[in-house]
Amino acid sequence: MRKIWQLGAIALILGIVTGCNLTSAPPPRVSPKPGLEKPRQKPAPTAQNPVASATNNPNLLLGNPSNAAPNAASTDNYLMVKPQFVMSYNNKTHTANWVSWQLNRSWIGTADRKNDFRPDDALPANWYKVRPTDYTGSGYDRGHIAPSAVAKRGSIHRTRNESDNSSTFLMSNMMPQSPELNRGVWGDLEEYCRSLVQQGKELYIIAGPVGRKGSIGKKEKIAVPAKTWKVIVVVDRPGLGVSGITSNTLSDRCFYAQRCYSQGQGVEKFQGICTPS
Repeated sequence: MRKIWQLGAIALILGIVTGCNLTSAPPPRVSPKPGLEKPRQKPAPTAQNPVASATNNPNLLLGNPSNAAPNAASTDNYLMVKPQFVMSYNNKTHTANWVSWQLNRSWIGTADRKNDFRPDDALPANWYKVRPTDYTGSGYDRGHIAPSAVAKRGSIHRTRNESDNSSTFLMSNMMPQSPELNRGVWGDLEEYCRSLVQQGKELYIIAGPVGRKGSIGKKEKIAVPAKTWKVIVVVDRPGLGVSGITSNTLSDRCFYAQRCYSQGQGVEKFQGICTPS
């Protein structure tokens, strides 16, 4: 591919300044008793420590394209790290700017589709949290960005366990999509990705909305994107990581208007819509 996104990494540096009395003798050093000193352990990545969990995260292998930060002051570019995917959330549009995730066979299991659409309580406390009912009567689907499953097609992306599947139903992972798009070509593209994984490939995917053609919602306005987009990088086999991305690596950039129909079968559906890099 012609252009590979640079890996994004965020470092959190904490500085602690203490007062020092330079005239006093240093305190005597006390040696710990054998067997009593516990080895220092690095804190495990958690939802409360998104910077740490964004580092070397397989769901963010292609980088942090907008330099999103886990700071509530970043109201239009707020970094959220979940075990199943990473996103930049925009509190002005009430949708994600992008969602990034890895897909290989390890993510696919037998968990049922949870269908538990709900607000994302991990957003800052004073931000509006989109509710499933905000889409009611709008004419738009609650369209997944990082997929769960398309029941009729068997396109399964996050079915390793119930927790993984449930995470995809957070409303922060939704964007308004016309039924023609969500249940048509967008779902077809999810199925195409699944078929690549069944061939033993590993995919790195980033997707999201672009532009604005209106809004929906009852209490707060949720932006309806003019188009949706998805970037797919296909690695020959799992475990290669960045080293598996070369000038010969298959990648697609796809843009869909809200009123989008597809014809044909397999990869032919996306010719003229998806542009190989």
